[in-house]
Amino acid sequence: MNNLDKQYQALLQDILDNGIQKGDRTGTGTVSVFGRQIRHKMSEGFPLLTTKKMAWKSVVTELLWFLRGDTNIKFLLDYDCHIWDGDAYKNYCKYTSANSSEWNKWMRDNGDGTLSMFTQEEFINKIKTNEEFAKKWGELGPIYGKQWRKWETDDLDAPRYEHWKKDIDQIQNLIEELKTNPDSRRLMVNAWNVGEIERMVLPPCHYGFQLYTRNLSFDERYAIYSNSSKTWEEGGGNAYGKINGLDMMDEDNVPTRAISLMWNQRSCDLFLGIPFNVASYALLLKIIAREVNMVPDELIGNLGDVHLYSNHLEQAKMQILRKPYKLPKLEITEREWHLHEKVKEHVGEKDFNGKIFSYRPDSFKLIGYESHSGIKAPLSN
Repeated sequence: MNNLDKQYQALLQDILDNGIQKGDRTGTGTVSVFGRQIRHKMSEGFPLLTTKKMAWKSVVTELLWFLRGDTNIKFLLDYDCHIWDGDAYKNYCKYTSANSSEWNKWMRDNGDGTLSMFTQEEFINKIKTNEEFAKKWGELGPIYGKQWRKWETDDLDAPRYEHWKKDIDQIQNLIEELKTNPDSRRLMVNAWNVGEIERMVLPPCHYGFQLYTRNLSFDERYAIYSNSSKTWEEGGGNAYGKINGLDMMDEDNVPTRAISLMWNQRSCDLFLGIPFNVASYALLLKIIAREVNMVPDELIGNLGDVHLYSNHLEQAKMQILRKPYKLPKLEITEREWHLHEKVKEHVGEKDFNGKIFSYRPDSFKLIGYESHSGIKAPLSN
């Protein structure tokens, strides 16, 4: 059963029926509603939309980029992921236009004594091939990865009268807390750092997420152990043998808990962004669940300003008419980053030794993904 595509199509229809016209930062114009939610049971399949073909490789690459704590698009470009190209280029154009003294260093020499800004295509190629240029213009400021892995704060343990800073690794802390205190109500990661928003090329759209775990019942664990939907009794067991059954499941390291993830999003580009966000947080849930030996349970998205851009309306109407296919499954392969020299360049020693941070983009394989063709729509930056 594919309830995900149906929920998504209902959201598209909701905006077409009930949305109000609003201006926006990009100048494109939107049709918008406020306060919606998406809920998905992970047992029903991996939530990648089937009513249009999705850019799965880009979903994976961007999430791994976040988990590395990276904020420079060079890593994304190395894996042919272009999600943040427009934001980086817009930042370059804004800066060079306002700082003509920098032109000689960062502009294109036209060969006739004049200088001009690179086109976006030239700009991206320059980041790929010029280390100094990439360091300067590939940087997006303290966005998601920085806040997830290196939230900067005062070191309260510093010697008296000395002002030291330290970084908080929210992801690492989250993993440790899940292992030691899984019933905590503080299993949260936040990207909305008010003190650094002005330094970001774009404030976080999905600004935080929370995890929740629960104990699995005996029958839920047995279903995992036996790889079937039968209960213990249906499988021939009896009440007296349950102790032995528990011992067998414990010896086989069968998970004892289920884990759910809920994310919050202030600005929701329903046609291009939300399908991507759903898949990204589902992937994050799968990665974390595997790390702490729990079963992915429910994915929940709390959506604030949910909108269709004015140049996405016809595309939305087209997608609403499409019949969903069955959702795929996701297979996670072994982690072998150390075999790849290109990846080694991007991974710090701390991350290199960590498990959750050592996946590569091809570590995730979709099984049985069938979809309708893609639907082109312009991205508003």
